[in-house]
Amino acid sequence: MKSQRKIIHVDMDAFYASVEQMDNPELKGKPLAVGGGGKRGVVSAASYEARKYGVRSAMPGFTARKLCPDLLFVRPRFDRYQEISKLIRKIFFEYTELVEPLSLDEAYLDVTENKKGNPSASLMAHEIRQRIFDEVGLTASAGISINKFIAKVASDYNKPNGQKTVNPEEVIEFLEDLDVKKFYGVGKVTRAKMYQLGIYTGKDLKTKSEEFLTQHFGKSGGHYYKIVRGIHLSEVKPNRERKSLAAERTFSENISSEIYMLERLENIAEELQKRLKRSEVAGRTVTLKIKYSDFTLQTRSKTLPYFVSDADILLETSKELLYQSEMKNSVRLLGISLSNLNTAKKDQKKIEKQEVEIIQLRFDF
Repeated sequence: MKSQRKIIHVDMDAFYASVEQMDNPELKGKPLAVGGGGKRGVVSAASYEARKYGVRSAMPGFTARKLCPDLLFVRPRFDRYQEISKLIRKIFFEYTELVEPLSLDEAYLDVTENKKGNPSASLMAHEIRQRIFDEVGLTASAGISINKFIAKVASDYNKPNGQKTVNPEEVIEFLEDLDVKKFYGVGKVTRAKMYQLGIYTGKDLKTKSEEFLTQHFGKSGGHYYKIVRGIHLSEVKPNRERKSLAAERTFSENISSEIYMLERLENIAEELQKRLKRSEVAGRTVTLKIKYSDFTLQTRSKTLPYFVSDADILLETSKELLYQSEMKNSVRLLGISLSNLNTAKKDQKKIEKQEVEIIQLRFDF
């Protein structure tokens, strides 16, 4: 039965920062941020020592330094993170072929029927975590339950280096006791809106009708109605189809000259071409991302009649989009993404399972 599936969600603990501390023993035990510490830098990941001071990913580097004056910044090494991620995934596939990577540092595993013939998902999760520690040198946390949603929520329960199992008979009570901010997919804006409506816990959420939730949260309302009742039928998909690929750059100084912008776009297009070639994909929709000095964001897109992956075509299309309308202000970030990919026509096993987040190339470390 689908309701009795055995799903494990494995989430590496402070992955990027932990890799840096593992490779450089001098960084162990110290507050560490992977990313840029300059005026325009952004924290990509923070060690648990840094998190004690309130340092979080996506936080501006200067803010992180104010919170933690002794914070150490290191450049991200995505090639190294990919290398480690492949070692971890190799362990996953020794237990099941149903592995769905979400990013370099987390994945779902469906172990309902597994290669080990082990009926206990909890024991397998513990064994997997131990093997990651013994063979790779890093710690991981895990959540185990009957569906992907509950497993993901549970994996945060005993972080770092812990695991949480929510058995079938415990699902409803577990969800009712949760603060809605713990529900995966409920962000700050949605959480604030729920609080305003008197919805603080899963139990509160469960008292609302599907009609009420849809009225206030649109299509997501129906999703919330189901998940609080333990209904989430999404299967573990080992070949998650990539929707887009992108590269972007944040500048150490705002730029207003079109000449400088074109130079930056050329570098970005070349980086995106490398990623496309590595993944053996092409796409038809080119999107130019522009973030202005006042932090407003603008995107401009064009869909081509053919699939492309060549840097020259990406650059020419991006130039056209750049000139599409007058710039509002000076620019702090430019990015190019390619979507409407041809992955549906390819054998997914040939596509390297890489990170789904955008690799951001920053100048101000």
